[in-house]
Amino acid sequence: MWDYTDKTKEHFLNPRNVGFIDDFDGIGEVGSLACGDALKLTFKLGDDQRIADAKFQTFGCASAIASSSALTEIVKGMSLDEAAKVTNEDIADYLGGLPKEKMHCSVMGRDAMEKAIAYYRGEAAKEIEGEIVCECFGVSDVQIERAVKENGLTTLEDVTDYVKAGGGCGNCHDKIQFIIDSVLGNAPRAARKPEKLTNIQKIKMIDATLEREIKPALKQDGGDIELVDVDGNRVLVKLRGSCASCSKSQITLKHYVETKLKDLVSQELVVEEV
Repeated sequence: MWDYTDKTKEHFLNPRNVGFIDDFDGIGEVGSLACGDALKLTFKLGDDQRIADAKFQTFGCASAIASSSALTEIVKGMSLDEAAKVTNEDIADYLGGLPKEKMHCSVMGRDAMEKAIAYYRGEAAKEIEGEIVCECFGVSDVQIERAVKENGLTTLEDVTDYVKAGGGCGNCHDKIQFIIDSVLGNAPRAARKPEKLTNIQKIKMIDATLEREIKPALKQDGGDIELVDVDGNRVLVKLRGSCASCSKSQITLKHYVETKLKDLVSQELVVEEV
């Protein structure tokens, strides 16, 4: 279980400023349901051109909700120039810190604020800058480089924690490492042979694949799936909704869920229902 601060828990259980401002001055949307996190931020300026109100709608985990709640509290009363300088570290610090594996939630808030300000200023919506490095989560080389520079990241795991890049199939790991080495001034490393996944890496990839690839498909038919445990190469799950009572649930489990996980995580995985 994540080690959340009391303030993070409080902002998750009692989030501030949830909703949507109909007559907004600025709006910013980041993330996607396919990636597991999505945030829509709106703000309204007062007569003094400072942010009088800010509201959010978030689809995501406890950290995403708490970070969004914190962001709206932080920017109220600020000028747009001041709000534009709010960093993801400011959001995390406001909450008393976030688990490093959840720092991407604070980055998502910072990005939403930037987009909302750009909307108000009439700046054309920008496509993702640079070349897409992580296809699983749509993260570009420019986004990775920015995260490394701004947050002093030094490892591939750090990058995954902050922008999710590398948390899916793993095909982009060498490219991410090249970017890290380039920013830090290290000699670029030769392409590495795929290493055996650690148990933590395996769990992260299984969870990401379930959220991104499998759950959306099952939910279209009223079903769902819950990851219960990972024991070596055994993936223990529980079917929910219509899947739980479906006569073809074992076919779905083996021919869809297990096949997807084998293709995107490891051929050694075996899926079992508990």
